[in-house]
Order: sequence, then C-alpha cells, then structure tokens
Amino acid sequence: KMTQQMRDLQLAQARKPPGPSSPNAAKRLYRNLSGKFRVNYTSFDEGSLAGRGDKDKLRKSYLFQSNAALFEAVELQDLDRVQELLKQYSPEELDLNTPNSEGLLPLDIAIMTNNAPIARALLQAGAKESPHFVSLESRSLHLSTLVREAEQRVNELTAQVVNEAPGADCSDKEKQLKAWEWRYRLYKRMKAGFEHARVPDAPTNVHLSVASSSSVQVTFWEPLSVNSAVVTKYKVEWSCSSTFSPVLGEAVVDKLKNLHYTIQGLTSGTAYYVRVSAYNMKGWGPAQASVPPFAIPSNWREYDGRAPRRRGQAEALDHLLSQVKTVHQHCVCHEPCKNQPQSRKHSVSKSLKHLFHPGSKFLKTLKRGLYLTAIFYKDDNILVTHEDQIPVVEIDDTYSCLLMQDFLWFTKVSCMWEEILWLRQCVTVSQSSCSCILQTRFKMLLAISQMQGLLGIQDLGQVFFEPVKDKQGNILIVTLKEVKTNQTFESVRWVPLCKLQSSRKSVSSPEEPTALDTLLISIQDKLAYHQQSSHALPPGLYLGYLKLCSAVDQIRVLVPEQLPNILCHVKIRSNPNISREEWEWLQKMASVDEPVPAEPEAETSQNHLFQELQVAIKELMTLVNIPLQEAKDFRLYSQEVLDFGDQVSFLLLLPPSDDVCTAPGQNNPYTPRSGFLTLPLQIFELGEDR
Repeated sequence: KMTQQMRDLQLAQARKPPGPSSPNAAKRLYRNLSGKFRVNYTSFDEGSLAGRGDKDKLRKSYLFQSNAALFEAVELQDLDRVQELLKQYSPEELDLNTPNSEGLLPLDIAIMTNNAPIARALLQAGAKESPHFVSLESRSLHLSTLVREAEQRVNELTAQVVNEAPGADCSDKEKQLKAWEWRYRLYKRMKAGFEHARVPDAPTNVHLSVASSSSVQVTFWEPLSVNSAVVTKYKVEWSCSSTFSPVLGEAVVDKLKNLHYTIQGLTSGTAYYVRVSAYNMKGWGPAQASVPPFAIPSNWREYDGRAPRRRGQAEALDHLLSQVKTVHQHCVCHEPCKNQPQSRKHSVSKSLKHLFHPGSKFLKTLKRGLYLTAIFYKDDNILVTHEDQIPVVEIDDTYSCLLMQDFLWFTKVSCMWEEILWLRQCVTVSQSSCSCILQTRFKMLLAISQMQGLLGIQDLGQVFFEPVKDKQGNILIVTLKEVKTNQTFESVRWVPLCKLQSSRKSVSSPEEPTALDTLLISIQDKLAYHQQSSHALPPGLYLGYLKLCSAVDQIRVLVPEQLPNILCHVKIRSNPNISREEWEWLQKMASVDEPVPAEPEAETSQNHLFQELQVAIKELMTLVNIPLQEAKDFRLYSQEVLDFGDQVSFLLLLPPSDDVCTAPGQNNPYTPRSGFLTLPLQIFELGEDR
C-alpha cells in the first residue's frame, strides 16, 4: 500500500507523460527499456515534430529523451555518457532531481550500486537523493518491493514465452523478458549494496582556522573509508563547549567540490569548538573534532588596535582633488613665456606651419625627439593608421630634460586620462615660470590630447614600465590597452600583428633599428607584460620577498614576470586572515635574539602557521635562488600585515639590512633565476593599485 501511494505521488509530480499506476507500472517501465527509447538519442527525428509546427513539443520530447538517456547511462555505469549529458544539458533540462516512475533518482541508483565516480559527477552537478526515503526502513521496503515486482514480472514473461505455440512469433516477449531479467539483477544488486553498506567513518584532516573577527573556517577531507556507500553530504556543528552541549548551530555541506565551510556571525574573543560528520544512505557517521580543537575569531589589528592603513584615503584624495579643481576652475589665463626669447622664432614658425594643415595627423617617421605611441590590441590584431603604422604623435622635438622624472610624472597622469583638458589649463597657468620641466609636461598633455582626438577615445591604457630608445636619439613612451569588444576607432584600422611585423622588417635597417623597429620586435613581450600585470592573485595568505636595487635616478624592485604587479611570492595558505594569537606569536618570534625561536605548542593555530611558514620560506628561497643556509639572516617584517582587500594578504621576508637595497656597483652574490624583472618603484606602486 505504501509503495502504491508513493508511486501515485511521484507520477503526479513527474514531467513525463502519465502512465498506468502499479501493478501495471511494468508497462511504463518497459517503454523506458524498449527500443523506442533505447536508440542513439542523437538520431531523434526532430523533423517529424517540427513539421507540425510545435517547437515546444519538440523540445520537451527531446529533453525527455535526455532524461531517459541519463537514467540509462547511470544504470549501465557509463561514466563517459553521464559526463557528456551533464555537460550538454543543465540540471533543470535533465530533470536531474525528479524521481522516475520507480521513485528513484539518478543519484540513488549510483550510490546503491556503489559507483563512486558517477555519484561524484552527479553530486557536483547538483544531484540530490530521493526525498521519499525518509528512513532506512522506507528505503529497504521500497527496494524489496522493486525486487519482488521485477521477479514477478520475469516469472510471468517466462511462462508466456514457454507457453507460446510452436512457430509463433515470440520475439517481442523474449525482448521484454531479457529487459526485465536485466532489471531484476539491477534491483537485486542495489538491494544487496544497501544491505551491505554501513555509515561512513569520520572525515579526516579537519582543520579549524580564524577567518575574521566574526568568523571561523573549517576544512576537511573525505573519510578514509566510506563503508561501501558514497558520502553525499557533511554536517558541521559548532559550540562554545568542548562537549558540544549545547550545540549552538549546524550546517549541511552538500556541494562537495570544495570541502570547507565558513561559520559567520560569531562573537569576537569567544572560543568556538567545531566538529564534522559525514553522511551516506545508511545515515550519519561519527563526528570528528577539529585541530586545533577551538578557534577564537579575531584579526591581527586587534593586537594593538591599529586601524586599516588605507581607511578613508581614497575619499580624502577625491576631496583634495575636488578642492584643487574648485580653485582652478575659473583660471583661464594663458600667459606666454617671457624668459625664453631664443625659442620665440621657432614657436612662431611652428604656429604658422600649423595654419596650412587641416588638422594634426599621426607621424610616419621619427626624427630626434620624444614621442607618444598607443598600442591597442584585440586577440592577434593591432590598431594601425591607414599607412600601416602604429599611432605615434610628437611630444617634443627638442627634448633635453631629465627623462626618468618626466616619464614617472607621465605614468601618474595615465591615472587621469579623462582629466587631461583640466590638467592642461592648470599647467598653462603655471607656465609663466617657463621652466624646462613645465614646458615638457605641458607638451606631454598636448600630445595626449592629440592622441585622444585622433583615436576618438580618452582612455589610452597603461603605460609600459620603460621608454623605448634608439641610437638616433628617439624616445618612445608606450601605452597599451586591450580592447574586449568590437570597438571602432577614428583614423585607424585593425590588422594582424604578424602582418605588421613582416611589413616593417622589409623597410627597416637591421644594423641600427629605430625605436619603432625595436618596439615591433619586442611588442609580444610588451603585450604579455600588459596582460600579466592585470592578473589578480587567488585568495590567500602569501609570503613576499622584498628586494630593491638603486641607480642614479631611481630605485627598482624585483618582481616575477608572470605577475609584475606583485612582489616575488609563494602562497602560505588559502585563509588570508592572521588572527590576534598568530600575530602575537609572530611579534614574540621577531623579538628574540636566537635565529630559530622555540616551536609553539602542538595543536594550536600558531603551530600550524609555524609549519606553513617553514615550508613557504624554503620554497621562496629556492624560487629566488638564495641558499637555504642564508635564510637564517633574513627577517619577517613585523610592523604589519599587508592587506590587499579582504581576500589577499602578505607577510614580507626581508634580507639583512645591508642587502635590502643593492647600491650601484655593489655585487649581488645571489642572482635570481630567469623569469624575473626589476620595475621602477613608482611604476610598481601604480601597478599594485590597479
């Protein structure tokens, strides 16, 4: 009677066409097993339905075929077919969690036949167990009923085949008999799998860590033994008592791709105990307490009450900029230069020359001077002028100032592409001093405006970290921008990069390449730098290595080529938070005189961090090619943790004081392996902020 009611309920909920209820459910079951639905589903005749003009009926029928195909693939233990269907259709299209006429879901069949690979694939796709199995008894009774009815149907069909008259066509009956014999063996195997299974062992490697001042995170691994039944979910419980009396809360983890859970909304400074248990079709297994046994939500800033370094800085800078704009918005005076009469003739002739041109144009060739070039790229294509040249405009044809200082100023201007007109007005007002620096920077702003006007776009992208020079005295400041959409620009067109490089080789001189030649030769490296400098680190706590080298006019910092906007680094762990207890231990470690402090007590968060740091330091020393024995002279920066948002944080490893910054001419005995470069410190700071 219970089985009959369950089937009636399932048939009412299912999206499949209605069929006869038990005891005639075998007829419907046979339709699922018959040749009509056991064919190759990719050969389904869509034209016969589309010809009737009923596309909805076509799609529903096709998805019904896919649902039947999924059940068949699970029953036949065809992992490749299951993965193919899960990739091709969404869970809703497959009716992944709608029971069939036997009250079973695909996941039920997979776990009761103990097919772990198929069960995991279904679980990752969002599959659930049948909600009708409310107890072990109901599942056992349902399986026994399925076996008994399948056996009865086999006996009936066997008798019909045996009693057929000699010479009669009994091929249909024999096919039905074979199908039901196979179905009978499947149900017996499912019933035996259920009876043999036991609850799973406890999860392993249950680790507890502090995620923030109001949360803790628990990570865990699968049980060593699932006792012949796939684990389908886990339960996380937490309490303020080591006996878990009372339990403050619990959560079920049924997304099994990443086995972790973050407990939110906790009280800072309170100890919380956590345990985890696993579930299979036989029920919940024993719980495993975490290591360490408890965690106290906190953050390293609570150690001395320190406020975030950048709190309010962006707002303060915006306010300061608006104040500056307010002061300058009514200033429209443009005083001519009075202190450089020798350049007046040149300025007048240049102004007269522009009267005979309809407008500014891109340059075709370079003469001795300072230039701006903008590289826009999309996939393997690059923007060029109608003369097949990279867009170039002149900044100054008589440049004689300090390049590095002007270049670094230009990189800061690149953060304000939309404010160029306002900046030009500000610099023009100050031009009465007629200093070489102000003259050059005003010309830079003019060149930017010219490039923006010719291209019809304001954002010129990111400045490459160093100018391109040649022996003829040409200097190119390069900006790079990736275009994501099919955007159109004025006065330029898209061409394949390889075509541009090959055409340039045919007209250039290999003995003394110009700055444009050098740019084209190295353009792939520059594009790679631009793409890599926009990559973000995955969430976690990292150990960074700070190494500087100084020159006459700048300080440079060592960075990896693959992530030039970040210091050389290795990952310590996935949890970016440093708790108050961990930071207190780090402070004590930094204050001792011995090179290796005493190891903290076992089963504490400090001990876990100590072990993680040991592994990370060894990995980092190998990465930057420094002998491990030299690490004893290195120091952890103990003033603060460098937080980059809420998801990434850094601890810094510093060389000995005398080796943090290598002076010009100073020998550096440990040269990093290939894959690193040095960036000007100001460029690195801009890239870090992006």
